[in-house]
Amino acid sequence: MSMTHITIREVGTRDGIQSLGAFIETPRKVELLEALCETGLERIEATSFVNPRAVPQMADAGEVMSRVRRRAGVKYEALVPNMRGAQDAIAAQMDALLVVVMASEAFNRKNVRMSVDESLSEAAAIKALADASDTPCIGAIGTAFGCPYEGDIPEERVSGLIERLLALGFSDLMLADTTGMANPVQIERTMGRVLDRWGSSVGFGLHLHNTRGMGLANVVAGLNAGVKLFDASVAGIGGCPFAPQAAGNISTEDTVHMLHEIGYETGIDLERLIEVARLAQGILGRELPGQVMKAGPRWQLHAV
Repeated sequence: MSMTHITIREVGTRDGIQSLGAFIETPRKVELLEALCETGLERIEATSFVNPRAVPQMADAGEVMSRVRRRAGVKYEALVPNMRGAQDAIAAQMDALLVVVMASEAFNRKNVRMSVDESLSEAAAIKALADASDTPCIGAIGTAFGCPYEGDIPEERVSGLIERLLALGFSDLMLADTTGMANPVQIERTMGRVLDRWGSSVGFGLHLHNTRGMGLANVVAGLNAGVKLFDASVAGIGGCPFAPQAAGNISTEDTVHMLHEIGYETGIDLERLIEVARLAQGILGRELPGQVMKAGPRWQLHAV
């Protein structure tokens, strides 16, 4: 019997790096991106085309994409917050765009200085622009499982946003635990209902953070609900510059190691990925949260 394939969408060079204080030089970003492309990853959120005053780390997005040697079989995707970003991403020949709308009104205003309704209008315009250039466009619902400003987010509000994004023509949606507030029971319940209702016609994925140590437990909960696509960040780099104390996306190599251990297949070379996690740690010059790059895979352990 063949193993179920789980797709990992790497976000370290975007969601990871954007949260850092000191600017990472363009050649180092390119080095990290190219190294990630040699691991078997099929999808990488390589960068974001945003206002450099808001997110200085992404000021060189166009230059990074013009320098990187693109590998066949890898999709290079970009987050875009507005029409200007979408135009720049299409000009950079990105393979897909990601548009985020927050389930939390307060967080949406802090994130992009727009109401949720205004963001949905912007998403509609971006989707139309992407369609005109034959560029796939993915929708994402941020703070889908909780908000540091509003607290619990009603499941009905998330369902309503799914309906509105589907009405705009989105066929692939990510649900994001932007600040690491979700728990496994909540993830399995919500994603189970979402997949039961729309899963036959829409592709869904999860974007999870490990802010409170429940990241991998939430992955398992998502798997139990039937999710087959997860965002992760090499070495656990990341967070969100607009969310207090939101450091820590789930680590890509930790996630891949767990998936392989419990019987799933990813197509990713774990040993090579661990090398890239250590490279990321060297580039950033700080200890990063990933665990497997420190302890090694379980099957490499030696008797003491």
